[in-house]
Amino acid sequence: MKIGFVSLGCPKNLVDTEVMMGNIASAGHSLTASPEEADVIVVNTCSFIDPAKKESVDTILEMAEFKKSGKAQRLIVAGCLVERYRGEIASTLPEVDAVIGTNELDKVVALCEGLTPNSGASEPYLYHDLTPRIRTTPRHFAYMKIAEGCDHPCTFCVIPHYRGAFRSRRFESVISEAKSLFADGVREINLIGQDTTCYGEDLGLKDGLATLLERLAQIETEHEKWVRFLYCYPNRVTQNLLDTIAANKALVKYIDMPLQHASREVLKRMKRGSNGDQFLKLIERIRRTIPGVAIRTSMIVGFPGETDADFNELCQFAEAAQFDRLGVFSYSDEDSSKSFLLDGKVDAKTIYNRKRRLMSVQRKISARRNKRLIGSEVQVLVEGPSPDSELLWQARMTTQAPDIDGVCYISDPGEGPLAAGQLRRMRITEAHDYDLVGALVDTGLPVRQPAPPLFPILASHQTPNPLPHR
Repeated sequence: MKIGFVSLGCPKNLVDTEVMMGNIASAGHSLTASPEEADVIVVNTCSFIDPAKKESVDTILEMAEFKKSGKAQRLIVAGCLVERYRGEIASTLPEVDAVIGTNELDKVVALCEGLTPNSGASEPYLYHDLTPRIRTTPRHFAYMKIAEGCDHPCTFCVIPHYRGAFRSRRFESVISEAKSLFADGVREINLIGQDTTCYGEDLGLKDGLATLLERLAQIETEHEKWVRFLYCYPNRVTQNLLDTIAANKALVKYIDMPLQHASREVLKRMKRGSNGDQFLKLIERIRRTIPGVAIRTSMIVGFPGETDADFNELCQFAEAAQFDRLGVFSYSDEDSSKSFLLDGKVDAKTIYNRKRRLMSVQRKISARRNKRLIGSEVQVLVEGPSPDSELLWQARMTTQAPDIDGVCYISDPGEGPLAAGQLRRMRITEAHDYDLVGALVDTGLPVRQPAPPLFPILASHQTPNPLPHR
């Protein structure tokens, strides 16, 4: 039986898809990247915000057509959309044959085979180093979950409803998987979770993330490695964590810290607390401790009760903070979130205009910061031929996370061999609003290529973390 997968949403969803694929392959079934050849199609959905929900529904309907024009006998829907609309999917989408919640990934084999999985309440799910998994990312980088769920009370967020309470993976399980990934030729590991800075709290670990990062940095590898962690909560950023990043070369100097807003009143209504002045002090401490660090954040505009004064304060804060990367969400009024019950809703046109204005502020900041890099030499991880031009190759600096930040375009590969997965030196020759252009200045060494994955995924879209320039 051939089974195809579509993964929508953030890297956390992608890892869930890779785990389901691993279970399918371990059960002896084959995997296909051609939906017209698939006997079963599984769509792993996202419903974090309205655009993600719409994309999920549209993709389900698109894949349902292959039950008419292709070989598909079954269509299975998994992920957050199931947690939110399980009943509605059954009643309004008759094309769907079965659903899999976020804590039910181990049911995928039985459902693909048309069997009834074991009943009973779903236990909180968290994969480990022995869980079958087939990576779908490029060979040189991987995502690795270190935790699942969330305990923060943010009023705009529905993740705790879908993913459950915060729970960390066992320390040695993370280390074991990281060793395996590095041994397979992975150059960059990106640690993910709803809040990675809470890692280990439920296991009784003090400064668990700092301890984990230091241990990961010490893993011996045949090649230089990058370790990055994403999605930290501002009040969990300790001095020990910053000192650990500064002291270890393998830990990239990059902080992804969603702040969501700067107005004290808006943050209070979000149930996040703090304010712009406290954030600026934290940002100054981060930059003082980690020279050359890049700081990425995300903001929500149009949150219920956000006044013109609140928004102006946010823009002034962005100017003062001078973020390297900033993504902007339009507030999405989700009926299962606590913010749905708040008054002071902001109209769609105002939200749209505020988003455009804040991104305009950030675009100028980013352009200025990029221009300062012209003439400098930086280390880059070669990604491969650019999808934007046949004449260019694409790469990333340590300060550019995969899929969500800008990229470096290689205009001159130099005389050495060029291959995806190489770590090279690039001299920056041009700077644009978000992307950079440069020439390689070292000779490079051949890269040991690990075995390719069994197959490419049908599709993988990352909607919850919008690119700042798209």
